[in-house]
Amino acid sequence: MTTSSNNVIPEAVKTVHLMGVCGTAMGALACMLKQLGFWVTGSDENVYPPMSTFLKEKGIALKPGFSKENLFPPPDLVVVGNAITASNPEAAALRETGIPFCSMPQAVNRFLVSNKKALVVTGTHGKTTTASLLAHVLFETGLDPSFLIGGIVKNFQSNYLLGNGDWVVLEGDEYDTAYFDKGPKFLHYAPHVAILTSIEFDHADIFEDFAHVRRAFSDFVSRLSPETLLVACAEDLEVMRLADAREKGVRTYGRNEGAHWRLGRIRPAGMKTVFEPFNNGESLGLWEIPLVGNHNLLNTLSVLAAAAHLGIPADAVKAALLTFQGVKRRQEIRGVKNGIVIMDDFAHHPTAVRETVAALKGCFGNGRLIAVFEPRTNTSMRNVFQDVYPKAFDGADLICIRKPPLLSKVPEHLRFSSEKLVTDLRARGKDAHYFEETDGIIEFLVKNSAPGDLVLIMSNGGFDNIHERLLERLG
Repeated sequence: MTTSSNNVIPEAVKTVHLMGVCGTAMGALACMLKQLGFWVTGSDENVYPPMSTFLKEKGIALKPGFSKENLFPPPDLVVVGNAITASNPEAAALRETGIPFCSMPQAVNRFLVSNKKALVVTGTHGKTTTASLLAHVLFETGLDPSFLIGGIVKNFQSNYLLGNGDWVVLEGDEYDTAYFDKGPKFLHYAPHVAILTSIEFDHADIFEDFAHVRRAFSDFVSRLSPETLLVACAEDLEVMRLADAREKGVRTYGRNEGAHWRLGRIRPAGMKTVFEPFNNGESLGLWEIPLVGNHNLLNTLSVLAAAAHLGIPADAVKAALLTFQGVKRRQEIRGVKNGIVIMDDFAHHPTAVRETVAALKGCFGNGRLIAVFEPRTNTSMRNVFQDVYPKAFDGADLICIRKPPLLSKVPEHLRFSSEKLVTDLRARGKDAHYFEETDGIIEFLVKNSAPGDLVLIMSNGGFDNIHERLLERLG
């Protein structure tokens, strides 16, 4: 998996340098290492606020750009982010110096997990919300966990935490590890509990096809210790195919009768949901969570299964759920102007778009749901889901589709067409509109939104700060 004998973490480490430090997870790792007492430096070509300011406030010495000078004086260890290519000048210099180096998950294993027990949440969808909810439950029930998650958990206003307890919650990413290790990040972890939410095709820049994705998750499950508990979504056939291959150590969750943990009655209540969980056929009564949508109820159910395995009393988990504030960029209300709600969501895969739209329909009364979508990921900018996206917007009343902003990165014959999506949506009877630029969407929404409407803005990127700009114009 590696290309050099220097891909090793020395026994004695005092100074650590991180290449690609301004990435969300790498920045969190840098701060955690600093908190653990290491002298930490970092380099990146995108050294600007807010990440640059945040890291400097944490005492991280930042070096703009990549060069061999950043490796002198030589640190004891270099952590190489997965955004760094083999041709990067600093990576090339690193190979020449012989300085020990490792990937981000290798560093997480050594310095964060160490003698703790890992709780790893993985799957195509729901990783961030599920991991955040699990970390919150552990914290609220007094277990003082650590965590490293791919989103800002609102209760902590952070995507990481160093606790003194036995547990560490990790978001297990199937994306590749580093230029010298093209395997998924999650293969580096040895979880005490693994939650597997779903398996679908995604990350078209990394995976050749769905069979490739299946192999990655199969490798993950096959490497689990017999003592590891696998919490598996019973509603996903691919997940269950892997779960059924295990002889023991499986707890399933879903809406069907055969699941160990099952959803019973469900009653929407605005941006909250009242639900009835069952454990092995026994009702636990009515619970409440400040989340909406069947997908989030399933995420919650997986956390209940994990928490029960850790011995956390059900009443304590029930109380903890009530205070969960959610995750930034996941159904996050950015503001309300003139009775119009502006919401930000990370949805980009057609399944996530469909579930998010369906979950939010009717949450704010009888107003319209206006879906605004920017295809921005390496997968959504490809035509692999061209014919799938139209059905994902069935619950929306008005739809705005932006041209992918980074389309030049994709070979022409593989490019996604926002214009075709709009044509297909109109063929389904939807009121859909195509836009070349974000400015046009803002102008359209200012003229066409009305009090009571929910404007759901979906993108994995900043979307040209459309949320704040729209709120300002509506004011």
